[in-house]
Amino acid sequence: MSSDRHVQESVLDELRWEPRLEAGHIGVTVADGVVTLTGHVESYAQKHAAALAAHRVKGVKAVAQEIEVRLPVDDQRDDGEIAAAALTRLDWDVTIPRGTVHVTVEDGWITLSGTVDWHYQRENAEHDLQRLQGVTGITNAIAIKRTVDAEFISDDIMHALHRSWFFDPRTIDVRVEGSTVYLSGAAKTPHERQVAAATAWAAPGVTDVRNEIEVGVEV
Repeated sequence: MSSDRHVQESVLDELRWEPRLEAGHIGVTVADGVVTLTGHVESYAQKHAAALAAHRVKGVKAVAQEIEVRLPVDDQRDDGEIAAAALTRLDWDVTIPRGTVHVTVEDGWITLSGTVDWHYQRENAEHDLQRLQGVTGITNAIAIKRTVDAEFISDDIMHALHRSWFFDPRTIDVRVEGSTVYLSGAAKTPHERQVAAATAWAAPGVTDVRNEIEVGVEV
């Protein structure tokens, strides 16, 4: 069996294993390790769960998300209701300062804008709204304040990586340009690669992380 065919069958199995999904309407194609998901689901939360499930499969390099959200009639809400619910949900999240995130809704699709101090606040805002009834998609355009001191941030990220039992100090390289962090080197598993990116994102003022760490090479 070819590598892509094996990845395709593994992704299909993982989608069927995911309890949040009805996987019968999801199609999977694979080309050179890049997975494309097609078909339709009944909520944006299910669409997001499908992408997460695909990313969990060994051999998946990237996921192209082309699944359509088709809301059942009983789950459809007008844009004003969705916007009001989104603002209420954000107000309940103590990690997001009030007034920093703005919400626009069109045909059920939420666009988030504004400026926050940390990447985790940007992520939390999106996560808060993924399971709202009536949502068909989310565009996260929230910006992060540029407060990075490139002279010191590279060393700070390296120290944080070295505190983790995942990494040998010799296997990861960190470079900072402006407020963008570039990671290179090698990791044993996709999870280690994700941990490295999450560690870099935890640095204050980082607006982008380019994760160029290779997986599965000798370290």
